[in-house]
Amino acid sequence: MLSSTINAAFRASNKRLFTTSAAAAAINRVTVIGGGQMGSGIAQVAATYKHSVTLVDVNQEALDRGKGYITKSLKRVAKKKFEGEQAQSAFVNEVLDRITLSTKPDAAVSKADLVVEAVVENIKVKQDLFAQLTAHAPSTAVLASNTSSLPITKIAEHLKADVKQRFIGLHFFNPVPQMKLVEVVRTEDASKQVVDSAVEFVQAIGKAPALCKDTPGFIVNRLLLPYMMEAIRLLERDVASPRDIDTAMKLGAGYPMGPFELCDYVGLDTIKFIVDGWYREGEGLQGNPLFRPSAKLDELVNNGHLGVKTGKGFYEY
Repeated sequence: MLSSTINAAFRASNKRLFTTSAAAAAINRVTVIGGGQMGSGIAQVAATYKHSVTLVDVNQEALDRGKGYITKSLKRVAKKKFEGEQAQSAFVNEVLDRITLSTKPDAAVSKADLVVEAVVENIKVKQDLFAQLTAHAPSTAVLASNTSSLPITKIAEHLKADVKQRFIGLHFFNPVPQMKLVEVVRTEDASKQVVDSAVEFVQAIGKAPALCKDTPGFIVNRLLLPYMMEAIRLLERDVASPRDIDTAMKLGAGYPMGPFELCDYVGLDTIKFIVDGWYREGEGLQGNPLFRPSAKLDELVNNGHLGVKTGKGFYEY
C-alpha cells in the first residue's frame, strides 16, 4: 500500500507529436475518478494543497461515502493542527469547499489539468474508462492511473499516439493523507514534459515522488510482494508462527510492521490478486517461483478472511 530507483535516461522526445509546453504547466484543476478510500484520499490531499478538485463516482451514495471518508480524515488532521473547534471547523470546511462531487465523468474532466483514475483493479474497466474520458478531456490534460499492479502501457494500449504521450502512472499509497510516497511511472511513450509536470504536482501536494519505468509492481510492490510471500511460505513449512516471524523482522531487521501484520493491513485478497496475475502473465515474471500461488493464502481468501478489513486474516482483529 505504499525506495527509490531512478532511471534518468528518457527516450528522445524530438519525434513525438506532443511537444506543447502547456503539459508542463502547473496543475491546478484535478479530477479524480473513483470515490473509494484511495480516490477520496487523493482528492483530500489535492484540495488541502489549494487545488480545485472534482471527485467522480457512479452514484450519489458512493460520492457521499467518499465525502464521509474525507470529512472524517480532515477532522483528524484539524485536531492535530489547530486549537479550538472554530479553527478546526474552518479548516475542514475550507478544504471541502474546494471539492466538487459529480456523477458525470465526461463533464468532470472537460477542464481538468490532471485526471487520476482510482477505480477497481480491472484492466478492461480502466481501458474503457480512459477511452471514454479522452474524448472529453482537454488535449493538454495529464492522464494518470493509480493502479498498484497493472501495466500502465497495457491500460493505455488502445489510446491514440498523442494521448499515450500524456499517460502515466501515479501510484499513491494507502492511507493517502499519511503516506508520503507517490510512484511516478513513465511508459516508453510518455513525454518528458508530462513526467516533469507529474513530478512537480506530487511535490506540490507535499508528497515525495519516486520515478520509475513501467515494470510489474513498479518499485515498492515489486520488492514487497516477494518478501510477504516468502514469509507465508515459512509459515507453510512450519518454520515459525506468524507472531514469531513478525517479531523477528521488527526487532531483528528494524521493520515497523512484520510481514503478516502488513499482509493483513494490505488485504489478503489484494495480495492474491497481484501475485496470481504476475505468476500467470506478468512481464518477465510468468512462472517465477517467487510468485507461485500459496495454499495458505488461497485458503484464507476463499474463507473470506481478508485481514483487517474483515476482522480476521493471519490475525484476528
